[in-house]
Amino acid sequence: MADNAPKHGTFCWNELVTRDTTAAVRFYSELLGWKAVDGDMPGMDYQMFKAGETNAAGMMAMPPEMPKEVPPHWMAYITVDDIDAAVGKVQKLGGQVLFGPQAVPTLGRFATIQDPTGAVVSLIQFDS
Repeated sequence: MADNAPKHGTFCWNELVTRDTTAAVRFYSELLGWKAVDGDMPGMDYQMFKAGETNAAGMMAMPPEMPKEVPPHWMAYITVDDIDAAVGKVQKLGGQVLFGPQAVPTLGRFATIQDPTGAVVSLIQFDS
């Protein structure tokens, strides 16, 4: 793993999931000066928000299978060394696996979890 690669247990990415990507681009561009560019995510439309030349966050349209009561939201991702072990530990510690683990081509595997207090976050294991 490269020296600058995300380390186990650290927050590594933020992603906006929304039903109105056009409005979100306008809002965050005007608020923060971000520029939205097409992202390289196989099999889906994905945009990257850039702060200058630095990737600041990602954005995708909320999938149609997402229940209507789920509001647009930001998702934070935490790096793990072993997604399967982490998911198993979530359940043993009283948490719940809401989605996944799911493969993301050329990136790795992730799962969305809920801790015992109700907070939701995603865990990701990057491909080496």
